[in-house]
Amino acid sequence: MAQQVRITNYRRLGSSGLKLSELSLGAWVTYGGQVGEEVAVKCMSRAYDAGVNFFDNAEAYAHGNAEVVMGNVIKQLGWKRESIVVSTKVFWGGEGPNDKGLSRKHIYEACRNSLKRLQLSYLDLFFCHRPDPNTPIEETVRAMDDLVHQGLILYWGTSEWSAADIMRAHGIARELDMTPPTMEQPQYNMLHRDRVEVEYLPLYHEIGLGTTIWSPLASGLLTGKYGKGVPPGSRASLEGYGWLKEHVITPENVEKVNQLDPIAKELGCTLAQLGLAWCLKNPHVSTVITGASRPEQVVENMKAADIANKLDSDTLDRIDAILGNRPSPDQE
Repeated sequence: MAQQVRITNYRRLGSSGLKLSELSLGAWVTYGGQVGEEVAVKCMSRAYDAGVNFFDNAEAYAHGNAEVVMGNVIKQLGWKRESIVVSTKVFWGGEGPNDKGLSRKHIYEACRNSLKRLQLSYLDLFFCHRPDPNTPIEETVRAMDDLVHQGLILYWGTSEWSAADIMRAHGIARELDMTPPTMEQPQYNMLHRDRVEVEYLPLYHEIGLGTTIWSPLASGLLTGKYGKGVPPGSRASLEGYGWLKEHVITPENVEKVNQLDPIAKELGCTLAQLGLAWCLKNPHVSTVITGASRPEQVVENMKAADIANKLDSDTLDRIDAILGNRPSPDQE
């Protein structure tokens, strides 16, 4: 059996007082879809035993089933509520005209429905899963502030919002003496950098924005498993994920991953561990959300925290030379 590695590092969520394990576990694609409750129990147990305290979800994941599975696991394992931070997201709730988006009505109903599925009395983090051009930002800010005052959520934030919209939401909240957004959940990995490293840069300093980054391994590309095509059972082979093959698993990106392999070998780690460790080196990342369909993956992912300590400036420069996408100083 693989030796369990315990995380000792926790990071503040931006300027808030909340501390998240620097590596966390998300339910995207897997829970309620690729894997069932039995596997989810093992994966979440391994993560928790390694010191993970943050578990991420969304109403859209497996049409709500991911929240059901996670809620059942938390109840089955009997974890103290104080020991975990649970998030979910609101946007894609159903097919009806008011079952999606960020209207006051959908936010109100989505929060309560998520709490029922998760079997919790409150959410630690509640994210606006995408921007909603059909709802005024002020309406969304007011709805989130209501949930905070009702004791149903502790912090609220955004996912894949522009810096301008986040600043608008923050400004509206301050002007109206309401709760401003605390965190953003953007995609961030070796191949997708500009938003986190450039666009959001002023927000870390001006409003203390925290980030809970997703897809640190570029949907599995940075693990090296697509080096010889798309293996059966991988995410890129699933129905509805054709965009992965078209936009992510390109010959150019596969070649970059192949060139990273010698660096991983020198560090004594896997490509996946290198990818996660690279994300951890960014001080503006509050937590790196990992995914796993097997408990063994959880154990291996947790070792990335140690690898991050080995990534010195020379090694990071070598990685940048391979990637060829480091933001220029004038961008920063």
